[in-house]
Amino acid sequence: MKPPSKKKAWFRVLYVQVLVAIGIGILIGCFFPDFGKTLKPLGDGFVKLVKMIIAPIIFCTVVHGIASMSDLKKLGRIGIKALIYFEVLSTVALLLGLLVVNLWKPGTGFNIDPATLDPSIGRTYAEKAHAGTTVDFVLNIIPRSFFDAFASGDLLQTLLVSILSGFAIAFLGERGQPILRALAHGEQVFFGIMRIIVKVAPLAALGAMAFTVGSYGIGALGRLLSLMAGFYVTAGLFVLLVLGTVARISGFSIFRFLNYIKEEIFLVLGTSSSETALPGLMEKMRRLGCAESTVGFVIPAGYSFNLDGTNIYMTMAAIFLAQATNTPLDLHHQISLLIIAMISSKGASGVTGAGFITLAATLAAVPSIPIASLALLVGIDRFMSECRAITNLIGNGVGTLVISRWENEVSPAQVRMNMWEPRSILDLGPGVGQPGQDPGPTSQAPATQDSTSQPHSG
Repeated sequence: MKPPSKKKAWFRVLYVQVLVAIGIGILIGCFFPDFGKTLKPLGDGFVKLVKMIIAPIIFCTVVHGIASMSDLKKLGRIGIKALIYFEVLSTVALLLGLLVVNLWKPGTGFNIDPATLDPSIGRTYAEKAHAGTTVDFVLNIIPRSFFDAFASGDLLQTLLVSILSGFAIAFLGERGQPILRALAHGEQVFFGIMRIIVKVAPLAALGAMAFTVGSYGIGALGRLLSLMAGFYVTAGLFVLLVLGTVARISGFSIFRFLNYIKEEIFLVLGTSSSETALPGLMEKMRRLGCAESTVGFVIPAGYSFNLDGTNIYMTMAAIFLAQATNTPLDLHHQISLLIIAMISSKGASGVTGAGFITLAATLAAVPSIPIASLALLVGIDRFMSECRAITNLIGNGVGTLVISRWENEVSPAQVRMNMWEPRSILDLGPGVGQPGQDPGPTSQAPATQDSTSQPHSG
């Protein structure tokens, strides 16, 4: 038996490194704004590196999970449960945003004349939002070729190709086993690449934050501070009350879950993109005991259909702009806005700025709110994007665990035990047990016996 290892030094913990880097980035942006602007490629490059590896990871995970399932009807059952869950939680997020912004009234008293704003900004985002209709969105899920799904980086295209491949291999029976073994090894390789990439996350967070503060300044925070405060408070209420209640019903604590995925949360905080934490979140959900097929389907689908933070932002931002421009909106108009937001939000993805574009799509469908008023939000959207992305990440993690609990893949006792040993993706191995199986309580040793684990901090 190996002696227990020494506690890892605080400066070697990933989330600590990211948090320190964010602080340094803010200081650089404040005192050396021109230099801070030049650091933008650090954040952009890291996001591109992560997106490079997301599609192969999703493909290997989903295909192996589906092809290894003895009951293929389970996938359809999971899909129906996931879509119902997504729709219910998305609607709650939209309603909560609508309620808070009407009570908070952050835009009242601005008295902005839309004629004084730059119309080209709103028109630019509206054109992007109108780039495709609902039919185009559905057809766009089908890639032009099998490999184009990987080249485009579209999560829904990758998911479609993965599901079809998984079923095809499952129908091969024993002849498909060599392919499954190859995919299992390939998954280990891709997660190994991810562990290498994530080591530079602190540098990426520093660059992204220095650029944001250097470009927009701390003053950008002050001008629309009321809206930002309202949005952050609403997102916090949604996580703690709504998701907290869902988690409690499912047998786990939302606070313990937040502690378990803290590395991913700080990574998203630094990069403003929830996609950067997708591989780590998928691996941690598997470590909790969620089946590979459930993780591989629910999380990628959730990144397009379960964007709670984006939903809250859309209703709050739209009503804020109406208040700021003195645009009257009665209950009928607000209900119409809610329905339109429910539809337009389904086309958003986890990348930075998608929430702003879907907001433009919503405003374009509600002509009473001047599209030019979008110019009011351009300066602070980057700061809002961070909260959107973090809320989206937490919502998809909780959703995956809840659906896994509904499928009886993991027990509350197993979830609670596994959450006592949160690990950074840098410490995660290539997997637990055999791919496609639920890692049971015996798949990881208690924290007092595992020589590679970090002591829990709660």
